[in-house]
Amino acid sequence: MTLRKIAGLGALLSVVMPGLAMAADEVAAPVLNSGDTAWMLTATALVLFMTIPGLALFYGGMVRSKNILSVMMQCFAITGLISILWVIYGYSITFDTAGMEQGVTNFNSFIGGFGKAFLAGVTPESLTSSTALFPEAVFITFQMTFAIITPALIVGAFAERMKFSAMLIFMGVWFTLVYAPIAHMVWSGNGGLLWDWGVLDFAGGTVVHINAGIAGLVACIVLGKRKGYPSTPMAPHNLGYTLVGAAMLWIGWFGFNAGSAAAANGTAGMAMLVTQIATAAAALGWMFAEWITHGKPSALGIASGVVAGLVAITPAAGTVGPMGSVVIGLSAGVICFFCATSLKRKLGYDDSLDAFGVHGIGGIVGAILTGVFAAPALGGFGTVTDIAAQVWIQFKGVAFTVVYTAIVTFIILKVLDAVMGLRVTEEEEAVGLDLAQHNERGYNL
Repeated sequence: MTLRKIAGLGALLSVVMPGLAMAADEVAAPVLNSGDTAWMLTATALVLFMTIPGLALFYGGMVRSKNILSVMMQCFAITGLISILWVIYGYSITFDTAGMEQGVTNFNSFIGGFGKAFLAGVTPESLTSSTALFPEAVFITFQMTFAIITPALIVGAFAERMKFSAMLIFMGVWFTLVYAPIAHMVWSGNGGLLWDWGVLDFAGGTVVHINAGIAGLVACIVLGKRKGYPSTPMAPHNLGYTLVGAAMLWIGWFGFNAGSAAAANGTAGMAMLVTQIATAAAALGWMFAEWITHGKPSALGIASGVVAGLVAITPAAGTVGPMGSVVIGLSAGVICFFCATSLKRKLGYDDSLDAFGVHGIGGIVGAILTGVFAAPALGGFGTVTDIAAQVWIQFKGVAFTVVYTAIVTFIILKVLDAVMGLRVTEEEEAVGLDLAQHNERGYNL
């Protein structure tokens, strides 16, 4: 080849190559998917709807009339507190993946860094990743709603006896030392401790429900029983509110589970279907178990069964099939019924609104059975080929969460109790937290 031809070829390449590189960049650049974005915006609103007003009404109807505002106030205050903590550092320490490497266990396997503190670098153009093509701002808000509802669930365990000031500080510290690390270990990706173990938790059976349920159990034991429990009748004052709240949770949970697909796709559709099936099965399971045991089915029972089913299907929603969801729902409804009634009476702890009996136990049932029914051999859509091995992995994830959450929650509560006290006085408890803590009444007759 002559020098003239070589020079000509070089000139041609100098013109063509930048254009090809630019075209490759344009092809590789992620583009926002408006359908996924619209669905994730909707799902985010549905999950927030679960806490306010859903959980606020569900819990509010189950307490005595003198405490309804206190429970609702706690749900609203937690929503505000966690929203701010989430944007300051919560999102960063949960999802920052700096220093993480698959198969390598280090400090960042347990907690993220501060690279995204104060949402540094987040702009309207920021997308979540090269595969989930919707705004990072939507992902931040979606995950924020999970961080909000988890501590709010704990309220049900110590309702009617914890000081509002102590509750606020406890929730802020618990979110920082318990929720964010567990969420990071399960959901942050390669290098996360429980992620690398292979724990399946599609939408929060471990992160949300076992986490909150165990924290609730520890909290109600540390605070002690309500004055007069169990000899004094403490019946729910308005089961209409509770049923309305349960209905709102049922509807909102579609955002919780189907939204965790992070796209408007077939996984989201199947997650919605199995959520409905499992919830219906659990409602019937609790209802018939109560009917056989106590002679009559109750409205409180079926509402509790609904929530038990929603909880149990949460870790499994992205991997189990319809028939697997029936088994998971029925199992959760029956098991949670006996744990929230017989087991609680036998052990004597005062879990006011059955946060542990429904969320803790339901989360454990769902997490373990996910290892069974995610297998394609049993109609699932996961990659499980060895059911026994996956069940063992699920059990390890459950055990780790139970131990970690119990120990850290206990330490937080004992320190706060020593510093500022956790519980209202007997006089304040007698008059009710609405007046004693907020100088208001839910009902002025």
